[in-house]
Amino acid sequence: MHKVYTNIIQIAGDVITVEADGIGSMEIAQVMTKGGVSLAQVIRIDGRRVSLQVFAGSRGVSTGDQVRFLGHPMRVASGENLLGRIFNGSGEPLDRGPALSENMVDIGGPSVNPVKRIIPRRMIRTNIPMIDVFNSLVESQKLPIFSIAGEPYNALLARIAIQAQVDIIILGGMGLKHDDYLFFRDTLEEAGALSRAIFFIHTAADPTVECLLVPDLSLAVAEQSALAGKRVLVLLTDMTNFCDALKEVSITMEQVPSNRGYPGDLYSQLASRYEKAVDFDTAGSITILAATTMPGDDVTHPVPDNTGYITEGQFYLKNKVIEPFGSLSRLKQQVNGATRDDHRTIMDTMIQLFASYRETLEKQAMGFQMSNWDKKLLRYGGLFESQMMSLEVNISLERALDRGWEILAECFSPEETGIKKALIEKYWPVRKNME
Repeated sequence: MHKVYTNIIQIAGDVITVEADGIGSMEIAQVMTKGGVSLAQVIRIDGRRVSLQVFAGSRGVSTGDQVRFLGHPMRVASGENLLGRIFNGSGEPLDRGPALSENMVDIGGPSVNPVKRIIPRRMIRTNIPMIDVFNSLVESQKLPIFSIAGEPYNALLARIAIQAQVDIIILGGMGLKHDDYLFFRDTLEEAGALSRAIFFIHTAADPTVECLLVPDLSLAVAEQSALAGKRVLVLLTDMTNFCDALKEVSITMEQVPSNRGYPGDLYSQLASRYEKAVDFDTAGSITILAATTMPGDDVTHPVPDNTGYITEGQFYLKNKVIEPFGSLSRLKQQVNGATRDDHRTIMDTMIQLFASYRETLEKQAMGFQMSNWDKKLLRYGGLFESQMMSLEVNISLERALDRGWEILAECFSPEETGIKKALIEKYWPVRKNME
């Protein structure tokens, strides 16, 4: 039988406090007011004082209203019925489809037992050369996309959603503008990818607590799908909005703030979500890509700073491209040795030459005279930026490697690249050799 209480002793912002016994952390309750019923979630227990975040806000709530505890944490439906569906941060349909109540699972559970994990060994192809060639995305990896506001990180996520070779895409949107939500929906629909996608969308106009629920909803559904043998890619945007929601709630709860007002457990809050990434030894996998905006392009900001200690590398999105320097996939060596025998050579050689190109640009800006080698580097850098770095480029890994050879042959002689003779003889495009 559900416990019902009428002694609301405090209302602060969207948080109400009730005196109650035997209540569990993160338990869900119904707040029954004259205006209707709203869900609330337990966010703090101090003796008999239980604090709940009201999903719809505390407007209209009075101290005499009823609070009914449901005896379980937030739950979400799982299974193939969710495919092609769009839900809000409370798990309710946004697409005018029916509400789902089958295969309900608790959200926010512990991460997978390490014994059940296996070493990541499969690459997820995206047809984006700066990922596939230079920083391969590996199944079960957790990677943030560090960006500043205004960069096309949502467009990048949408493209990955369409092209990634996985079974299911789960998009968790936090603090999205309505236009961004429509962009994701329409882009995936036009590409025919919506049928393998599940959306959990929190817009900037929705209650703060729903923003906090979106990653847990997304990852709970992902885990059930992975246990059923599916390869799942979870796309989260924007984790900085999630952290700002944590900050808002902690301030309301009068918790002692840490760096820049964020709660002291920010690292743990992020880690508990990112650690859901897994490759099961007898089932499917969960891979997490999460856009993280950096206020003021500051990588030492608490959100990207804490994120960097948890994840296995990062992509830096800068000037509308994935920046080669600073971007890193720490698991790429697990897979790029098994793609094609020239993969690592092309990756290393092209990045080394691009670093030399950047140095040449600095010399040119300072008025130094350009040598023949400098001129070759300038030509190479321009081709690399337009044919490899540009996010407009949409080609397979093998075609990207071939293009790498073509760019090298267009700008340098084989000897100037430092590549082993055996690979030169196998892959060098002879007809483009320079005199």
